[in-house]
Amino acid sequence: MFTKLDADFPKGWRQTFGALWLGCFITGLGFSMTMPFMPLFMESLGTYSQTQLNFYSGLAFSATYLSQAIMSPLWGSLADQKGRKLMCLRASGVMALTITATGLAQGVWSIIALRFLQGAFSGYINNAAAFIAGETPKRRSGTVLSTMMTANVTGNLLGPLFGGAIAGLGGYRLPFFVTGSLMALAFILTAILTREHFIPITKEKMKPAKEVLVSLPNKSLIFLMFTTTLIVQASLMSISPIISLLVKELMHNHGNVSFVSGVVAAAPGFGTLLAARYLGKKMDASGPTKVLMCGMTYQVVMFLPMFFIRDVWLLTLFRFLIGLSSAALLPAVQTVLTTQVDKQVFGRIFSYNQSFQAAGGVVGPLIGSAVSSVFDYEGVFLFTSLLLAINLALIMLAHKKIA
Repeated sequence: MFTKLDADFPKGWRQTFGALWLGCFITGLGFSMTMPFMPLFMESLGTYSQTQLNFYSGLAFSATYLSQAIMSPLWGSLADQKGRKLMCLRASGVMALTITATGLAQGVWSIIALRFLQGAFSGYINNAAAFIAGETPKRRSGTVLSTMMTANVTGNLLGPLFGGAIAGLGGYRLPFFVTGSLMALAFILTAILTREHFIPITKEKMKPAKEVLVSLPNKSLIFLMFTTTLIVQASLMSISPIISLLVKELMHNHGNVSFVSGVVAAAPGFGTLLAARYLGKKMDASGPTKVLMCGMTYQVVMFLPMFFIRDVWLLTLFRFLIGLSSAALLPAVQTVLTTQVDKQVFGRIFSYNQSFQAAGGVVGPLIGSAVSSVFDYEGVFLFTSLLLAINLALIMLAHKKIA
């Protein structure tokens, strides 16, 4: 994966990277094995109208991100005091328990409550990014963080396929049990194989959050990156709660809806996996901001024709094309943050960014549910394109000022 390592990489870096990559892969795999089928699982627990099902699905998706947004600053402060490894262990351990318990749920409100609890203790992928960023020279951050992203993307790519097959064979509960076991494995790998070169900051010496933010050299850029994270995540998540319902509508309720939903959900991952390493090198060579603007422009254009799509396989193709640029979005934001802040405050800055990402996870599914209820499912794509276009305009204005 990395043919040459610079002399200033710490000892054991490869092993740590490999373990964190596998942990992120398992986290992405587990998430995508269960979430695309959440509406269908909820539908099997009772009799609901289409509007009720849209609402409950959106709430289940948003609950995790709401609690994550609330708790992330606390975990960020602890990460700067205790290290990022401990945060990865906390996230993977609790997720193993809550996801398994979700498979035992008997009603939609139990699922929503467990999703809320899961979010309060989650954050493996973001903490793994902060972990490896702290172990990596800044000039290699783009390549390393983009390569790390391939773990989550690969998991998201394979998860819906495995989840669809498992749900088809053993029902909608079985993927939750498999995911819980995999998260336990991620906990073990992180505990045994990772090594963190971390100098703890005592609580007395740690700057207050307000002082950290005030002392940032380019505050407007940092806050714009936080906002970008929110909008990008909202755009990515807006279709998630109802994707299986959209596929069901396009297929006129005929055929293996679970499997096809898995294929549609996985399609962006193929594109992102193909482009991630190339775009990571581009970030290191040309700068993450330029790559971010190009990727966002591409997505604005790609989302527009999806409003008119009435064929499930054409939908799959366009989702693949959108995935090609996804590696230029959140990794570019993380790379900007990595180059703009001191390593001693990585934990808190990445946790603030995670809070904005979680807020996007709250807003996105609710937007998707609301828009689909009023304008049908295809309207979500049009609204997503509008959100990204607004964000792009803000970044272009900021880039002109910096240049």
